[in-house]
Amino acid sequence: MSMADGAGRGERRGGERRAAVLVFAGVDPSGGAGLAADLQAVAAQGAHALTVVTALTAQDNDRVHAVEPVAAELLLRQAEALIGKIAIAAVKIGIPGSAANARAIAGLIERLRRLQPQLPVVLDPVLASGHGDLLSRDDAVLALAPLLPLATLLTPNGPEARALTGQTTPGAQAAALRARGCGHVLLTGGHDDDGDVVVNRWYGAGREQLWRWPRLAGQFHGSGCTLASACAGLLAQGLTMERALQRAQQYCQHALADAYAIADGQRMPRR
Repeated sequence: MSMADGAGRGERRGGERRAAVLVFAGVDPSGGAGLAADLQAVAAQGAHALTVVTALTAQDNDRVHAVEPVAAELLLRQAEALIGKIAIAAVKIGIPGSAANARAIAGLIERLRRLQPQLPVVLDPVLASGHGDLLSRDDAVLALAPLLPLATLLTPNGPEARALTGQTTPGAQAAALRARGCGHVLLTGGHDDDGDVVVNRWYGAGREQLWRWPRLAGQFHGSGCTLASACAGLLAQGLTMERALQRAQQYCQHALADAYAIADGQRMPRR
């Protein structure tokens, strides 16, 4: 084979270009949540995750033992190295790690939107682990304040929606969140006591839609990261909000149904 033949084949193999999702989240050493989950879930939708570290954590598949946010200056250097060269098709935000990091991320999004007003931003408002371990050095609810008005899509579970709004019913929670600037809210029902069914509720511009999914036995590590990142990966490729939500939920349901164990406790979604 000549060098010319090899170069030609290399060009064909490398000809695909994927939409890039700028992801802000923490590092989970267990590989089940945070950036590890985000990267896998985005890739599974056919997009590519650009992973900006917001915090280092000490955690296993059940508990978070320590969180150390990165400095806001380092967060900015990570992101700016990426956006200086790579077109950003969507943004996904997990834990900011600190209020300073949240403000830095908000500033970056505002800059990106000057050139891309319709840039999709998916915010997974993670306030604590499944066992209630805190994931921010600051008050997590207050830290998210500058990011809420920038969210195209917010994906809180029941406890997160109550903490963010003080409201107890899904309709009131969604109304309060949308009043703060969130374009769309997907309230996930995995933490609700609804028997054998999980109800997810989408509240958008003048509409509400429900999805019902069979409740799966056990607990899962990084399920919220998986869903939000799948949404971001699909929105990055131009899907409508309704189609992205439908496909992301289907993907997440299958990943949880086929989850595997690495130890006792929460299982890992097969992303």
